[in-house]
Amino acid sequence: MARGATRPTPPDASPADKEQIAQFLEMMAAERGSSGNTLDAYGKDILDFATFMLRRKTALAEAGADDIRAYLQKTQKAGYAASTSARRLSSLKQFYKFLFSEGLRQDNPVSMIEGPRQQKRLPKVLSEDEVERLLDCARARLADDPNPANVRLVALVEVLYASGLRVSELVSLPLVAVKGDPRLIFVRGKGGRERLVPISPEARTALDAYLEVRKYFAQQASTAGQAFLFPTRAKQGHLTRIRIGQLLGELAVEAGIEPRRVSPHVLRHAFASHLLNRGADLRSVQQMLGHADISTTQIYTHILEERLQKLVQEGHPLARTGVAKG
Repeated sequence: MARGATRPTPPDASPADKEQIAQFLEMMAAERGSSGNTLDAYGKDILDFATFMLRRKTALAEAGADDIRAYLQKTQKAGYAASTSARRLSSLKQFYKFLFSEGLRQDNPVSMIEGPRQQKRLPKVLSEDEVERLLDCARARLADDPNPANVRLVALVEVLYASGLRVSELVSLPLVAVKGDPRLIFVRGKGGRERLVPISPEARTALDAYLEVRKYFAQQASTAGQAFLFPTRAKQGHLTRIRIGQLLGELAVEAGIEPRRVSPHVLRHAFASHLLNRGADLRSVQQMLGHADISTTQIYTHILEERLQKLVQEGHPLARTGVAKG
């Protein structure tokens, strides 16, 4: 190669492969309502496998189960986490399911392949006392200085903990979402799925107080921001996830809690865990969290198991009197 010449970039997939990937992503967007981030992840995963298959001189549509197993072994040897390999396998399952449904394959080569075993990670959870301390700090701020920012802060923390909303759902709530039944919030979550989420009387009171001062923030927001429940001057037109994280971090310091332990997502886990501790069933919690599949909610089953053990230990006659010796 001549000095100064640019080394050609190796192809990552054939035109036919790229066309099939594009068709798959178009289907996921149109029929499943997948978000931009989800589509990006699918696209990168499948393109990575397409690159692997290109080296094997085989088209994506012709890949077999052995090819996929070899690909997973390659990612494992490369040091990728089991969660990454599992995600890529999930992407390929969806892709080949699409090819099968479109008549581009006679089978799904991924259907019989098991993903790598992943260590079950339990969500980080704050105790009820710690959440109450966060709320007390927010209320104390408001009592000392009843300005609009502190009114909003109390509403944010109350609603996050009372509803279990994802922070992305909270910041993007339209104003109309809280204009109906005062006991409920209308939420459009992942994949465009809609649900009604109940909130506590305390959260509703805090939300009503915020609505009285919302005009202060709306006056400073862009035209696009006027439709949001929490409008700001930010590019998105609404309060950002980063800003809510910062506010919670400040409250954590005041409450004497390690800031790294406090985030909007941790409050979502606290909502679910505390409900289950107090007798809620898993299916109801699934609906309130907006999980499409009960398997996602089953990360909380350890709480149910602990509760059942306690119930047996405290409520069963033999637990109170002791087992009679034979």
